[in-house]
Amino acid sequence: MASVPPGTRQRCALCQVEIQGLVGGLEQVHFSQGQPSTRSKLYARVCQYLRTDEQKRQCLNQDPSLRGETQPGDAYMEPPVADLGRTGA
Repeated sequence: MASVPPGTRQRCALCQVEIQGLVGGLEQVHFSQGQPSTRSKLYARVCQYLRTDEQKRQCLNQDPSLRGETQPGDAYMEPPVADLGRTGA
Protein backbone atom coordinates (compact mmCIF):
# COMPACT_ATOMS: atom_id res chain seq x y z
CA MET A 1 0.00 0.00 0.00
CA ALA A 2 1.27 3.48 -0.85
CA SER A 3 2.11 6.11 1.71
CA VAL A 4 -0.69 8.31 2.98
CA PRO A 5 -1.05 11.61 1.05
CA PRO A 6 -0.31 14.80 3.05
CA GLY A 7 -3.31 16.20 4.88
CA THR A 8 -5.22 12.90 4.92
CA ARG A 9 -5.65 9.99 7.32
CA GLN A 10 -6.22 6.31 6.72
CA ARG A 11 -7.70 4.01 9.36
CA CYS A 12 -6.69 0.37 9.58
CA ALA A 13 -9.75 -1.89 9.40
CA LEU A 14 -8.10 -4.38 11.77
CA CYS A 15 -6.63 -2.38 14.64
CA GLN A 16 -8.35 1.00 14.09
CA VAL A 17 -5.04 2.90 14.23
CA GLU A 18 -4.91 5.97 12.01
CA ILE A 19 -1.93 6.92 9.84
CA GLN A 20 -1.74 10.62 8.97
CA GLY A 21 0.16 11.86 5.94
CA LEU A 22 2.38 14.89 6.54
CA VAL A 23 4.24 17.25 4.20
CA GLY A 24 7.51 15.90 2.84
CA GLY A 25 6.37 12.28 2.74
CA LEU A 26 6.41 11.92 6.51
CA GLU A 27 3.67 10.15 8.45
CA GLN A 28 2.39 9.91 12.02
CA VAL A 29 0.62 6.93 13.52
CA HIS A 30 -2.17 7.78 15.96
CA PHE A 31 -2.80 5.04 18.52
CA SER A 32 -5.98 4.98 20.63
CA GLN A 33 -3.88 6.19 23.58
CA GLY A 34 -0.55 7.96 23.88
CA GLN A 35 1.50 10.19 21.64
CA PRO A 36 1.63 9.89 17.84
CA SER A 37 4.44 7.66 16.68
CA THR A 38 5.86 5.80 13.67
CA ARG A 39 4.96 2.89 11.43
CA SER A 40 7.92 0.95 12.85
CA LYS A 41 6.47 1.20 16.36
CA LEU A 42 3.04 0.13 15.07
CA TYR A 43 4.63 -2.88 13.38
CA ALA A 44 6.68 -3.84 16.46
CA ARG A 45 3.67 -3.66 18.76
CA VAL A 46 0.79 -4.83 16.56
CA CYS A 47 1.25 -5.71 12.90
CA GLN A 48 3.95 -8.35 13.24
CA TYR A 49 1.53 -10.58 15.15
CA LEU A 50 -0.99 -10.96 12.31
CA ARG A 51 -1.41 -14.65 11.49
CA THR A 52 -3.44 -15.10 8.34
CA ASP A 53 -2.85 -13.88 4.80
CA GLU A 54 -6.29 -12.23 4.91
CA GLN A 55 -5.29 -10.20 7.98
CA LYS A 56 -2.02 -9.19 6.33
CA ARG A 57 -3.85 -8.05 3.18
CA GLN A 58 -6.10 -5.77 5.28
CA CYS A 59 -3.23 -4.29 7.31
CA LEU A 60 -2.04 -0.80 6.28
CA ASN A 61 1.46 -1.46 7.57
CA GLN A 62 2.87 -4.55 5.86
CA ASP A 63 5.18 -2.77 3.39
CA PRO A 64 8.72 -2.77 4.87
CA SER A 65 9.76 0.14 2.65
CA LEU A 66 7.13 2.38 4.31
CA ARG A 67 7.72 1.37 7.92
CA GLY A 68 11.52 1.17 7.92
CA GLU A 69 13.64 -0.65 10.46
CA THR A 70 12.38 -1.24 13.99
CA GLN A 71 14.04 1.26 16.31
CA PRO A 72 15.02 0.92 19.99
CA GLY A 73 11.93 1.63 22.06
CA ASP A 74 9.48 0.53 19.37
CA ALA A 75 8.72 -2.84 20.95
CA TYR A 76 7.38 -3.22 24.45
CA MET A 77 10.15 -3.61 26.99
CA GLU A 78 10.55 -6.87 28.85
CA PRO A 79 9.63 -6.48 32.52
CA PRO A 80 12.52 -6.62 34.98
CA VAL A 81 13.19 -9.91 36.74
CA ALA A 82 11.43 -9.89 40.10
CA ASP A 83 13.45 -11.06 43.08
CA LEU A 84 10.83 -12.53 45.36
CA GLY A 85 13.36 -13.24 48.10
CA ARG A 86 12.75 -16.98 47.97
CA THR A 87 15.26 -19.04 49.82
CA GLY A 88 15.61 -22.78 49.67
CA ALA A 89 14.66 -24.77 52.76
